[in-house]
Amino acid sequence: MARLQAGAGRLIAGALSAFLLVLTLPAAAEVRFGNNVRIGGHDASNQRFDRRNRGVYHLYEGRPRNPGCSWRSDGRGGRVKVCHLQRITRR
Repeated sequence: MARLQAGAGRLIAGALSAFLLVLTLPAAAEVRFGNNVRIGGHDASNQRFDRRNRGVYHLYEGRPRNPGCSWRSDGRGGRVKVCHLQRITRR
């Protein structure tokens, strides 16, 4: 009976450590925008972002100070597309 409990304890400890390992690993994903994708009314179709190429979109109700998009270095070997866009409202 003691052997059975010790084996069950090891099994639970192993499952718990595997679960914690999965939680600590970073997620690797790629986002690919298809056709007719709009962000704040602006066309963002056919763009691809992953861990090396990221995108940040800032939407403003009024006119932004620096309108448009630009690529910038993120300091870690990748680049970031930063967009300052005015929200387009549809009536």
